[in-house]
Amino acid sequence: MQTLGRLIAMSLLAAVMVVVAVVSIQNIELVSIRFLLWQSVRLPFGILLALGVGLGLILGSLIPLGSRR
Repeated sequence: MQTLGRLIAMSLLAAVMVVVAVVSIQNIELVSIRFLLWQSVRLPFGILLALGVGLGLILGSLIPLGSRR
């Protein structure tokens, strides 16, 4: 049963990576992030999208580690 769960999780991760790759290739334009008075350097949308997904995957994998008893 554990193998099936890992297979499903890896399939979902692969699907997310494919979607990120397709969207980033189609959107090459430069964007910048604005938060209150701070504005980032202009970067391609695909790079920002990949960074956001990567950060989300890392944080999502670290959150369960802190909640174990």
